[in-house]
Amino acid sequence: MARHTYLTMKTPEEARELWFSRVDELGMELGEETVPLSAALHRVISRPVEALRSSPAFHGAAMDGVAVKAEDTFTASPRRPLRLEIGKDAFWINTGHPLPAGCNAVVMVEHLNVEDNGRYVVTEKAAFPWQHVRKLGEDMVATEIILAPGVVIGPYELGALAAAGVVRPPVFRKPEVAVIPSGSEIVALSEAREEDLRAGRALPEFNSLIFSAMIEEAGGNARVCPIVPDDMDRIREAIASAVEDGADLVIMNAGSSAGSHDYTADVIAGMGDVLVHGVAVMPGKPTALGIVEVGGRRVPIVGTPGYPVSAIVAMEEFVLPLLARWQKHGVKRRETVTVTPCNPIPSRPGMEERVRVKLGVVDGACYAVTLPRGAGTVTSLSRADAVIPIERDREGLDAGQPVQAELLRSREEIEGALLAVGSHDNTLDLIDSMLRRTHPGFRLTSAHVGSLGGLLALRRGQCHLAGSHLLDEETGVYNRKAIQENMKGMPAVLVQLVDREQGIMVLPGNPKNITTFEDLCREDVQFINRQRGSGTRVLLDYELKKRGLSPARIQGYRDEEYTHMNVAAAVLSGRADAGLGVRSAAAALGLEFISVGVEEYDLVIPERYMQDARIQALLEVIRSEEFKENVRAMGGYGTDRTGEILWTYDGK
Repeated sequence: MARHTYLTMKTPEEARELWFSRVDELGMELGEETVPLSAALHRVISRPVEALRSSPAFHGAAMDGVAVKAEDTFTASPRRPLRLEIGKDAFWINTGHPLPAGCNAVVMVEHLNVEDNGRYVVTEKAAFPWQHVRKLGEDMVATEIILAPGVVIGPYELGALAAAGVVRPPVFRKPEVAVIPSGSEIVALSEAREEDLRAGRALPEFNSLIFSAMIEEAGGNARVCPIVPDDMDRIREAIASAVEDGADLVIMNAGSSAGSHDYTADVIAGMGDVLVHGVAVMPGKPTALGIVEVGGRRVPIVGTPGYPVSAIVAMEEFVLPLLARWQKHGVKRRETVTVTPCNPIPSRPGMEERVRVKLGVVDGACYAVTLPRGAGTVTSLSRADAVIPIERDREGLDAGQPVQAELLRSREEIEGALLAVGSHDNTLDLIDSMLRRTHPGFRLTSAHVGSLGGLLALRRGQCHLAGSHLLDEETGVYNRKAIQENMKGMPAVLVQLVDREQGIMVLPGNPKNITTFEDLCREDVQFINRQRGSGTRVLLDYELKKRGLSPARIQGYRDEEYTHMNVAAAVLSGRADAGLGVRSAAAALGLEFISVGVEEYDLVIPERYMQDARIQALLEVIRSEEFKENVRAMGGYGTDRTGEILWTYDGK
C-alpha cells in the first residue's frame, strides 16, 4: 500500500465545518425517550419541559409563627402593642404549612409575646401583606417552561423536575458510538503478557478505555469492538458490522497515518467519502473524517491516530463537538487563565499545537512548565494542569511571555500546588502522594530541568522550591557555591532531602562488563547522558576531569535525557549500554548498578516562602518517619539528615 501524504491539510475549524455540514445533510435525529428521574442524571432534555403543577401549590408559611391578615395589624407599634386572639385573629403555623383562609402574612414567633396561657399573642410591629409567605407559584407556575432543549440534567435540574411533577422527563436517545481498535501489534489489556510487551512484540490497547470514558461523559453510549488487525478486508468488515449494529458514529482508532500499513482512509474511501485526511494541528495531524454507507445507512466516521495524545486531540476537536451538536447543546468551554512559560516553547509554523503544561501560582502569577510533548506520552494527559494552544502562524512562545491557557483542573487545585523546578528524583512523587493524603488541598507538582535550571527559575521567581545536587569541584560541597553564584539578592534555605547513591546503570548481568568511568570511553559502549545543567551531568564531568578523560571519547555523551527514570529506560530498551543515575531508578527497572559514590540531594527554598502553609506541610511530610521509611525501602537512599536545615543563605 502506498504511503499517504498530507498536501491539503485543513485547520480544525475548516475540517469541522466541512464534516458537520455533510453530517447535517444526513438528517440524523437521535429521537426521544422518557426516563425516570432516578436514571435522568446527565441526560439531555430533548424538548421544552412544562411544569405539571405550580410550586408551591398553595400560599404557605415561610417562617414559624402565627398567620394573620396583615391589614388587621397595621396599628401595632411599640407604644401600642396589638393583642391578637389565637383561633380568631391569629393562627399558629409551622414553616411550609398552608395559610388559613383569609390570612396573607406570617408574624415570626420571635416577634411575639404569649399571654393568658397561650390564648393571646402580642406583637409590637405591623405585618405587611405576604410577609414571610411563599405565594402559590412563587417558584414555578403550572404550564411554565422550566427546562429548555439541550439542557444537561444535573442535581439542581432533577430538583426542578421533581417540584414540577415531571417524573419522566423527555430526553434525547443516547448516541451509539462504536470504537474499533486496530493494529496487528496491539492486544487487549487482559491478554497483554509482560514478556511480549518488554520484547516489543505487542502493545497494550487502552485508547478504547479513554475513548469510552470521554463518550460516556459526553452523553453517548460507547461500544468497544474487537481489535482488528492491519488488513483492509477485516477493517471493512468491522466498520460494516458496527453500522449494521446501529452505530450512529464509528471511531476507527489507528491506521489513519501515512504508513504503508495505515488503511483507514482507503477503507473509508471505498465505503463512502473521505472529506478530510490531515488536519493542521499537533498532535492529531493524521485524523481522517468521512461518511460511510452500509446497507443504505450513511454514518459519519472518524479515523484517529494511534498514539494516545494525538487520538485524544482528535476526540476533543471532532467527536465531542459532534455529540454535543446532536444533543443540541454546546461543548463545555474550559476556563482560561493567563500563564507565563518558564522556558521557550518552540512550535512548527503552519500547524496549530496543543501543549500540555503544569502550573504553579508564585507570588500571584501563574507559571507554566511544559510536559513531554510526544504523541505517545499518555502521562502528559493525566499530569497536565492546563493546555496552551499555539496558533498556526507562530513559531512558538518565548519564555516569560504571558499567554492564555485552558485549565484542566480547578483554580483551587492550581493555587494549592507547590511548584518545584529543578533536578529529578523519585522521592518527589512520594512527597506529592503523602502531601495530598495528609494535607488535602495541597500537592507538589514538579518539572525536571536540571539543578541549575531550578536555581535560575527560583531567581526569576517562577517556582517555590528547587531540587539540587550541584557539586563544587574545588571543595566537594554540594549546592552552596551554586546558590551563591546564581541567587544573589535572594535569601534562601537549604534543606536536605536525602543522601542518594549515584552509579552506572547497565543491563542485568552487565553484558559489556562496564565497571569504571574508563569503560564508558570504550568504542563498543553506547552511553546515555543527562542534560546540561543537571547535577548528574556535573558529577559525570567532575569524575571525567578527575581522571583526565575527555567527554569526546564517550559514544552518546551528547545524547541527553531529563530524568533518572528516562536514563534507566534507555538502558533497559537497549538504546544505550550504560547511563549514570541513582540506585532507585535502576532498582525500579531491574537494572544492575555499579555504585560510584553518595551525593547530597537538597531542596532550595527562598526564605520568604518558609512560612507558607504549603511549605510547612511539605517539611512536616519529609520529616515524618513514614516518609523516611518509604524512602529507604526504595533503595539507594540515606535519610539520617532528611528535613534538616543545612545552611541559610543571606543573599550576599
